[in-house]
Amino acid sequence: MWVAQYGQWWCQREQRYYPPAPTPAATAPAQAATPTTVPTVPSLWTMNFYRIRKKVLALTGQYWIEDQAGNPLGYSKQKMLRLKEDIRIFTDETMTRELFQVRQQQILDIWGTFAVIDSGSNALLGYVRRRALTSTFVADEWEIRDPANNLVGEIKESTGRGLARKWIPGGSLIPERLTMTLGGMPVAYINQQFKIVGDIWEIECQNLPAMFDRRVFLGGVILMGMIERERK
Repeated sequence: MWVAQYGQWWCQREQRYYPPAPTPAATAPAQAATPTTVPTVPSLWTMNFYRIRKKVLALTGQYWIEDQAGNPLGYSKQKMLRLKEDIRIFTDETMTRELFQVRQQQILDIWGTFAVIDSGSNALLGYVRRRALTSTFVADEWEIRDPANNLVGEIKESTGRGLARKWIPGGSLIPERLTMTLGGMPVAYINQQFKIVGDIWEIECQNLPAMFDRRVFLGGVILMGMIERERK
């Protein structure tokens, strides 16, 4: 479970983790220890840098996920007519191989809770949840939740920048700057590049633990690009 893994990771970071006491030799079973199985995150989703680029002058939102060298890692095209957001990320524009999905849980969900799902195994990777009131009136804020729906992190914009972007004339031209935290500690940063037309977000996530599947984080950024832009 994410919470347990993150808890151990943060404790190790702050040097407050103490391993369990060893089993006394007299009572230890006479067999080799069985290693603990930890779900392996595909290497594609353990990188320390990603770029999300929106296509300019398209009828619907089209987004590319790229690595630092500009190599394409994923592609998504927003559906025009929809009751719920159902975002599919594919390997490329042919949309023949699906990598993961971001699905809105309920039609009348003003808070916007979205499940991030691995397309190959149909495994639930986690949730991203929009804080509707704050995001609408103050600054963009999203929650990161594990597959058991436990809150494990946040993606937040500073209050000052958020208010300026939402309420000052021309504020929509101010680039977004958001920070992701786990356990209250900053672990990743989203920096929007200034452009009059189109959007590019660069994501630095070198402080994210290796067991954190970046697809949950990237799904949240794509959602912000699609949803927050429509509400402005």
